[in-house]
Amino acid sequence: MTIYEQLLDIQSRRGAGYLVLIDPDKQSPSELAVFAKACEEQDADGLLVGGSLLFNDHFDRVVEAIKKAVRIPVILFPGSGRQLSRHADAVLFMSLISGRNAHFLIGEQVASAPLVRALGLEPISMGYMLVESGATTSAEFMSDTRPLPRNKPEIAAAHALAAEFLGMKCVYLEAGSGAENSVPETVIAAVRRAVSIPILVGGGIRTPDEAGRKVRSGASFVVTGNALERPDDGRLISGFADAVHSAAGSAKAGPRPAGSGS
Repeated sequence: MTIYEQLLDIQSRRGAGYLVLIDPDKQSPSELAVFAKACEEQDADGLLVGGSLLFNDHFDRVVEAIKKAVRIPVILFPGSGRQLSRHADAVLFMSLISGRNAHFLIGEQVASAPLVRALGLEPISMGYMLVESGATTSAEFMSDTRPLPRNKPEIAAAHALAAEFLGMKCVYLEAGSGAENSVPETVIAAVRRAVSIPILVGGGIRTPDEAGRKVRSGASFVVTGNALERPDDGRLISGFADAVHSAAGSAKAGPRPAGSGS
C-alpha cells in the first residue's frame, strides 16, 4: 500500500486524520525523535517534516531519527528542494497554485523531480493554497505571492477544482505559520463542495475545538505545528487527535473519499 493509499484509508476509517508538522530547526534530531514518538502515542495519524527556512545542516539526520522512532507515515513538507531525504516515506510534491510566481508553480518542481526519483521517495502531488490570515506569514513572504482572500470562498473553490482537473491528488489550504487567523470554515466548505480529493487544512489552528470545526466544515486532514510548542504538548496532541476523529464521526456528512464524485 502506498502512503497516499494509507492516507485514504485513514480518511475512510476515521472520517478525518490528524497530522503534526515538525519543524526540523526547533530541536536536535534526538529530541525531535522523542517528540515524534509522543505524537504517535497520542494518536496522531502521521507526521509532516519541513519548514520555510533551514538554519541547521541536520535535516537528513532529523528525518532519519524520526523515521526510526515511529511507525506512522513520515511525509516531507518541503519549503524548497533542499528539504529532501531518502529516509522519509513520501514527499508532498507541491505546486503553489494560489500564486502566480512561476518558480513555485513549476520551476522548483522541475529542479526537484529528478532528485525525488533518485531518492526513491513517493511523490504525492498537491495543490498548495495560501489563504489570507491577517498577517504576513513566512510562506507568503518567501514565495513572494499574494494569498487568496479569506472572504471570497468561490475563488478558493475554483483554484482547488483546477488542481483536481490537473490531476493533483489533494489540496492544502494554508493560513501559514504565525497566522493570526486560521482558514475560515466557509472557505473549507466551499472547497469541499467543489472537489472530491482530500483537503488538508493547517495554519493558525490553536485549539482542539477549532480543529473539530475544520473537520465538520469538510477538512480531510487537520495539520498543527506551532500550537504544540508549549509544556503541555502531550495532552494537547491527544486533545487535537480526539477532536479531529470525534468531529469526523459526528459530522452529518463527513469528507468524501477521493474518487467518490461531487
